[in-house]
This record gives sequence, C-alpha cells and structure tokens, in this order.
Amino acid sequence: MTNPSFLHTDRQGAVVTLTMRQPETRNALTGNSAVDEIVAACAAIARDPGVRAVVLTGNDPAFSSGGNVKDMRRYETEDTDPEKIREEYRHGIQRIPKALYHLDVPVIAAVNGPAIGAGLDLSCMCDIRIASERATFAESFVKVGIVPGDGGAWLLPRVVGMSKASEMAFTGDTLDAAQALACGLVSRVVPHDDLLPEALRLAERIAANPGGVLRMTKRLLREGERSSLETLLEMSAAYQAIAHRSPDHHEAVRAFIEKRRPVFRVS
Repeated sequence: MTNPSFLHTDRQGAVVTLTMRQPETRNALTGNSAVDEIVAACAAIARDPGVRAVVLTGNDPAFSSGGNVKDMRRYETEDTDPEKIREEYRHGIQRIPKALYHLDVPVIAAVNGPAIGAGLDLSCMCDIRIASERATFAESFVKVGIVPGDGGAWLLPRVVGMSKASEMAFTGDTLDAAQALACGLVSRVVPHDDLLPEALRLAERIAANPGGVLRMTKRLLREGERSSLETLLEMSAAYQAIAHRSPDHHEAVRAFIEKRRPVFRVS
C-alpha cells in the first residue's frame, strides 16, 4: 500500500493502521484528497484477505475537524446551483461512509483529539471507538448553519441512541472524553500516550482470530441493524455453513480438544 498525502498507511502483520496526517487543517475531510484516499484504502483492505483489523487515527492535535469550514466560503462567493452542491456531496464526502462503514474488516477508531462534525461521524463509521483523555466530540453542523451531510443523522443514533443523538445534533454542544464514555459513544478512555498502543493491542487480539469468520461476523452485525430477525437468522445459517467447513474451524475444534492454542491460516 502507498502512503499518499492525507492518509499514511502502515501494516504490521494482519493489522493496518491508517493515520490522517494533515494537522495544519486538523485533518479536515474536504477541500483535499481525503475522500479519494480513504475510499482507496478501504478498497485495498477489502481485497486483501490477510488484513484482519484496522486502526484509524489522526496526527495530533486533532482526530478530524470534519468539513473544511474555510472552504465553505465559496458557497457565499460563488454562484453555485443547489443541484451541483447536492452532487458534490453525493460524489464527495458521502463516499466515505459507503466505503468505511461497509468495510467487512473490523475497524477501531483511536480518537486522539477533537472529532468534530464529520470527524465525529467518521468515528461512528468504525466498529469500536477508543478515546484519548484529550478527545472531544461534537455533532456541530448546526453551529455553522448546515445539516449532517455525511450520514451522521443515520450513524449517531445507532451509537448513542436517538435521544442523545438529538441533543447533540440540535445543540451542537461538545462532549469531553468522560461524557463520551458515559453515553456509550466510546468504549474506553485512556491516557493520551497510551491511545495508539492500546488500540493496536486490541486490534492484535481481534486479528488473532480467523479472518474469514471476522468478516462474516462483522457483516452479520451490520445487517442486524436493519434486517428482520428472520432474515438475519437465514443469513447466519448460510454463513455458519461456510464457517463449519473452513479449515480454521476444524483447527479451532482440534485445538480446543487438545488443550492448545490454535494455529490459523495466514491468508
């Protein structure tokens, strides 16, 4: 994998770390190549069966400031048709949730600092969120007179519930790390210097499991958010039939019986 201008990619074994690295814009997601690079990284990971876990983080001081507010001045100075703006969103930042949220590989957001607007929504596209003590979170679109244009109105209620999501979206207020933990936005808060090591340790524990089963498990969790129980049960039965016939399952059963650690395939 290459390391282009916005997103730095590092791989250690079955774990890929994606680091947003434009601290001068607080890792803004618009007005640069962020969309293309995140989408391309997700596509590369999806094609590689050897990747079993991903960590997404940012270069300090921010995780991501979301949309580049300075770039939005052009909507005041340019005579831009609303239909063109709509298409700009559809073919721009809205490509990120389609790529990241639907990625079958488990993704951990290591939130190192402010996650604001689309930056907060970016963390909600991940499966697990771990926060530095310096992290803050805000669904702040209303503060700059716009709506969540990147899927936040769909993502945030699924993480914190409709009541808390509504409070955050209607006020634009900022939560600190402790408040984010209390409402379930993040699963843990750690000292800042421990954030990435903690996220990588979790990623390695995830990656120690069979890759194919991890991807199917994530897909079932995602489908469970919108499917009926009957539909999910049918999908689970089909996936289980595949899993039962996999060499990794056979190895896991043998290892359990023989009281040893399993040795799974390296894809």
